[in-house]
Amino acid sequence: MNTFSRAVTPDWHGLRRCILREGEPDRVYHIELFLDPEVQDAVCERFGLLEGVDRSDRFFPLRKQIILQSFLGYDYVRYSLEGQEWLLHYATTQDTAPLAREPGRSFVNLHQGPITSWETFEAYPWPDAAKASTAGLEWLSEHLPENMCIMGSGGFAHFAEHLSWLMGYETLCVALCENRDLVAAIRDRVQAYYRVFLKRLLQFDRVGIIWGSDDMGFRTGTLISPADMREFVLPGHREMAAMAHAAGRPYLLHSCGNLRAIMEDLIEDVRIDAKHSFEDVIEDVVEAKRQYGDRIAILGGIDVDFLCRADEAAVRKRVRKTLEACHPGGGYVLGTGNSVANYIPLDNYLTMLDEGRRFTA
Repeated sequence: MNTFSRAVTPDWHGLRRCILREGEPDRVYHIELFLDPEVQDAVCERFGLLEGVDRSDRFFPLRKQIILQSFLGYDYVRYSLEGQEWLLHYATTQDTAPLAREPGRSFVNLHQGPITSWETFEAYPWPDAAKASTAGLEWLSEHLPENMCIMGSGGFAHFAEHLSWLMGYETLCVALCENRDLVAAIRDRVQAYYRVFLKRLLQFDRVGIIWGSDDMGFRTGTLISPADMREFVLPGHREMAAMAHAAGRPYLLHSCGNLRAIMEDLIEDVRIDAKHSFEDVIEDVVEAKRQYGDRIAILGGIDVDFLCRADEAAVRKRVRKTLEACHPGGGYVLGTGNSVANYIPLDNYLTMLDEGRRFTA
């Protein structure tokens, strides 16, 4: 595939209306939590997107994002505060993807994290959101085209994930039985951090949408009990959604896993505006749209495993069928079921985008 069959002009207001289910969209809108860096570089190289762009410019990475996102048909650049590091335990393994990452793929080691006791809790070097840099947000606010917005996302709202990252999943499970006060203390510290983080993010008018990311489940259920989710995780998202809504921004949620046990909480209590991350073996996106689409928007859902294995004809057929079921009335935005990983064939990803451009209801 060498080019797209139709041009798309960014329109973040249209994307927002689609997410808020404010009538029939005038076209298909597209969204992704992120594109792996290797995918970004491959697209830029194939289509010569960075020819003549000054790579020595301090803000070259942001110029690249504007060029790339516009070319692919997105209505936003995903960005956030900078310079916040959480000390975590990582493991690295070889990356066997076609667009392989050097020196490999890193994962958080979930056996045991840096906080396993009150002593390690007190000694932990907690990041300070008040000291995070806003240089990139300031630059984007000045240089981003008016028809695009900043998607406030990236390193944000990891309430469930920080519990398992900081303690280690195994340690967390034991602590939920033996040391719940420590779990609560970590919850409160993380929530206080993100409260400051989001307050600073919302000060930028060009941040039009807020997107929290927090994996809470696996194939058959939530990673901790639904009751513990309600006690230790959902209060953070409830506060983030309330802050976003008070500032006039939608609150989107990315979460992997089977969340059926807490979906009513997410919709009616947390009050998310949209749900992202769908996997065929858990819940088909068409069924999710049928079940929840009268209350929230549904994002993505073209299954990653399918995109890895399918041919172009199958990709086009699935995208058309998904859009025929989900596009009418608004509240659906096209994208992968999770993210554009470097092991998805590039042509299949581009075909998905192109079929979205071709679609007419």
